[in-house]
Formats: sequence, C-alpha cells, structure tokens
Amino acid sequence: MAQRIVLNGTSYHGAGAILEISNEMKARGFKKAFVCSDPDLIKFGVTAKVTDLLSKENIPYEIFSEIKVNPSVKNVQDGVEAFKASGADCIVAVGGGSSIDTAKAIGIIITNPEFADVKSLEGVAPTKNPCVPILAVPTTAGTAAEVTINYVITDEEKDRKMVCVDVHDIPVVAFVDPDMMSTMPKGLTAATGMDALTHAIEGYITKGACEMTDMFHLKAIEIIAASLRGACENDPKGREGMALGQYIAGMGFSNVGLGIVHSMAHPLGALYDTPHGVANAIILPTVMEYNAEATGEKYRDIAKAMGVSGTETMSQEEYRKAAIDAVKKLSSDVGIPADLKDIVKEEDIAFLSQSAFDDACRPGNPKDTSVADIEKLYRSLI
Repeated sequence: MAQRIVLNGTSYHGAGAILEISNEMKARGFKKAFVCSDPDLIKFGVTAKVTDLLSKENIPYEIFSEIKVNPSVKNVQDGVEAFKASGADCIVAVGGGSSIDTAKAIGIIITNPEFADVKSLEGVAPTKNPCVPILAVPTTAGTAAEVTINYVITDEEKDRKMVCVDVHDIPVVAFVDPDMMSTMPKGLTAATGMDALTHAIEGYITKGACEMTDMFHLKAIEIIAASLRGACENDPKGREGMALGQYIAGMGFSNVGLGIVHSMAHPLGALYDTPHGVANAIILPTVMEYNAEATGEKYRDIAKAMGVSGTETMSQEEYRKAAIDAVKKLSSDVGIPADLKDIVKEEDIAFLSQSAFDDACRPGNPKDTSVADIEKLYRSLI
C-alpha cells in the first residue's frame, strides 16, 4: 500500500528565519498580505516583528485579529469577509495553532466557497482547490500547524471541536524561528511542548504509522525530551530544540494520524476552554497505559528516546513502565497538573466520552476502543 507524505514546499529553520518572509513574498509575486494573528500577540508586539519586515519592504498588509484561543465558526466566517474586503492575495499567519488554524479555514473557504458554513469542512472534506497561499510563522512550539494538513475549529453551538483534514490547506512556506517563541511564558511553553510530545508519541503508535513517519516521531521525542525543560526556562538551546522537535513531529503525525489522547483532549477544550496542551499532557500517560498491549516493542523505543538508559535489557513490562514514567516525569517537571479533578465535572462525562469517541482522531488509536472505555479513562483522571 502506498503511503502519502505531504509537507511544506519550503520551510526555514533557526534564529532569523523570519527575515526571509519579504523575499518569499516578492519571489512569489504577492502584492498584499492578510495577517492573521491573535490579540495578545499584537498587544505584546510579537506580530510587529513580522509586520515591521513587511513595512520595511513596502509590502502592504491588513491585520485580522478576531481569533479566540479555540477559534470558532464565527471567527472563520468573519475572517472570510475581512479577507474579501482586504484585497490581499496571500495570508501571513503569525501565532500558534489558533492563528494558523483560522488562517487555514479562511484560505480554504475563499477558494472553495461552497464550504462557507465551515461545519462542512469537518473530517476529510472534498475540497477541489488549494487554499489562498499561507506563509506561516509559528510563535509556539507545539501544534506544528505550519507543516500539517490539519486544523481544528470549535462548533460553539454544539460545544465540540471539529477536526478538519485537507491536503489543500498546508502553508506554502513555514518560517520556524525560535526567536519568535522567546516571549512565550513558562506555562504556555510547557503546555505546547507537551502537545508536541503527544503528537510524536501518538503518531509513533497510531495504526497508520509507517517507517518514514516512525523516523520523524522517534527523533522528535528525543529532541523534545532533551529540550522542553530548558525551553521552559527560556534557554536559547531549549527554544531552538523545541522549535525543531515540534516541527518534525508535525511532519509525521500530519500524515498518519493520532489517537484517543487527542480525541479526549478536544472536548475539554470545546466545553471548558482547557488549553489543548495541558489536556493532552494530563491524559497521555493514562492512555499510554491503556494502549500498551497494542504497541508491540514500540514503548522500548519511546523510553530510549526519552533518555531512559538500559532499555535493551528490560523486560516488556519494565520498558513499558519506563516509557510511561519518563513522560510523567517530564510533565511534572514542567508544571503540568497530574489529573483532571479541577477541570472535568461529573455530569459532563457522558457527553465528553461520546464526543471523544466521535472525534476524527479516535480511529487511529492502536487499540480499538468504545464509549465505555473512554468514560473509564476520564473517570480514572478525576
């Protein structure tokens, strides 16, 4: 069976990567940028690091900032109207998953207007045309939205997140610059970093995993495990490592899928506005325990990539426990809560469990599951 791999046509990595943005715009003949960025990034001058470069080269732009942490259908529809009025011919997305996901949905609808309701984009939508060209500048080291074919939009009417998968939405250029991530506070650095680790681990054990993506995911786990603690202390080497590690994880999972860690985390974001990375980090070790029997020897590789020594001589039970313990230790070291007691309400568990089961990430889980199984997992964390 052939394995499809979809990646950016061009990407820049390392400190100063954003300095190439004007050159790329000019080389591609773009005349005006529609800049998608969230209000906080604008307030604290992060977006200006990009728009100042555009101004310096006399490239006009218009800013759209009506973006929530968990972007909604209305955010997207407002963005579509703003893009139409702007006269722009490309989108520059500056931010984390929220900004880049919003940009993807806007760009897809502009070129595929039959999906203007946004909700019809859920799952694998049959769009025909590539979206408006997106130049993506991530400011968090976690979602890897700049290299994935996925985006997530919240349906606020139904309190659920819609996972959208579309090869037509991938940014044409990514500028992965650790300097753009240096203003992230420790809590956000930890949460987005654990999101990246979850991508790498779930991508490695998902049903769709293949040899090429296994290579990406193991390297991503190794880099993230070695870099996240330093990044949380704003160490430049840690920031640089996380910028690369999360991107490599995105190169993998975007092409093979995830599992029930993500399907369980999505409803928490939709219902409680729980930060996605925090939800993933809390759920990950518990789901790893649940999935262990369906993973062969892969936990040995995960444990080794996490920095555990002596994995070669460990029994299956030992290396599986070592992998899970290493994830728990990293999560604890960067300040992630150990459970969902302060998040999940008992009366919501049935709704959360059904939502998680219905989520687009669930079928990729290495172990077949049920609504009842997911309910037990939620209950074990409260």
